[in-house]
Amino acid sequence: MKKDIIFSLSSPYRDDFRVTGYRFGKGEKSCCIIGSLRGNEIQQLYMCSQLVKTLEALERKGDIAYDREILIIPSINSYGTNIGKRFWCLDNTDINRMFPGDPDGETTERIAAGIFKEICKYQYGVQFASFYISGMFIPHVRMMKTCKENTSLANLFGLPYVVLRTPIAMDQSTLNFNWQVGGTAAFSVYTTESIDEASAELGVSAVLRFLSRMGIIKYKCHGGYMGTIIDEDDMMNVTCGAAGIYRSLHKSGDEVEKGDILAQIIHPYEGNVISEVKAPADGILFFAHESPLVMENTIVFKMIKRLHK
Repeated sequence: MKKDIIFSLSSPYRDDFRVTGYRFGKGEKSCCIIGSLRGNEIQQLYMCSQLVKTLEALERKGDIAYDREILIIPSINSYGTNIGKRFWCLDNTDINRMFPGDPDGETTERIAAGIFKEICKYQYGVQFASFYISGMFIPHVRMMKTCKENTSLANLFGLPYVVLRTPIAMDQSTLNFNWQVGGTAAFSVYTTESIDEASAELGVSAVLRFLSRMGIIKYKCHGGYMGTIIDEDDMMNVTCGAAGIYRSLHKSGDEVEKGDILAQIIHPYEGNVISEVKAPADGILFFAHESPLVMENTIVFKMIKRLHK
């Protein structure tokens, strides 16, 4: 294992900002794995730490393939992590909306440019990503539809679902989109933001499974799933009808029927139920909101609608 500074930025009032990477093996730049791009992505940071530990052990045993290199960058926005802030702490910008970056631009544009200059050299790219709403997903692999996506490769992760997203204007500055457009086969692995051991283990195993099946490492693990390919546009959004304290009655992965009560909204001062969230159709809950408070019209569930014959 070799520990490198991938990018650094001098600071006038505190220690320099540094992005640290861990390299395993040497030779062809095979796979780059990115963890926390936002300061509150603790699960993503944790999963990268577990990969670093596992790959270091594999390298000691000689189980990294000859002439192959793996790069892991556990955290990019460490400033945000240190103070519990999701975005860049000085101007509240999102680094994952700054790619491919600008070396002469604003701070987060320079960070994105410096990182991308290094990681665009890799054949495969994996990002442990998070959703803009705090919550729990069924673990899955997500790809942007850029005409360069490869669902067959995505299935090698062995996760239950492969989700295809039609990019909109704001997606064109994300890491996943720019990786793919630049020629890297890019995948985003979704679980949750806060540490959940069970889903973290699934995410780490999925990446090790992919690396093994691509011949980059020697590693024996469970075969995983034959993933179901779904289009994000085909999912149903379930929103809440009021703001208040959020009481969830279901979690991601649950099968529900039309009319089932999925969650309740509690009046924060008076304690009574002021609204109920009901399933609009039969299906599987793909995403479930987790925060204790909710605003009116927030998406609290995403559903895969069951097709009846």
